[in-house]
Amino acid sequence: MIENIIRGILEKKGRQVTCIDLTEVENAACGCFVICHGDSRTQVNAIAESVEKETRTHGHVRPYSIEGTNNGEWVLLDYGNAVVHIFQQSVRERYKLEELWGDGKITHINELNSH
Repeated sequence: MIENIIRGILEKKGRQVTCIDLTEVENAACGCFVICHGDSRTQVNAIAESVEKETRTHGHVRPYSIEGTNNGEWVLLDYGNAVVHIFQQSVRERYKLEELWGDGKITHINELNSH
């Protein structure tokens, strides 16, 4: 499923794609965060739609919930064991999830070689 999420993000040119493996982190809400950002409200929502389409089409999985599409600053797709956070850059910098969950294993996805 993570591969489908990443493919959906990269399809709409999501930036600085990061996966945080939380399986070894005590009291983590899920097993993995996938984080990225877009340059506008329109792009953030387009990335979210692309992720949802990829996971539905290739993995036959739908998110349990989707939040944040009304304002397009921070969209969250909850797949249970994986949560996707799609930010506008300024909002991502404000919340710093990579630092907050720095106990997890962080993997940066190479945007150029992932297609």
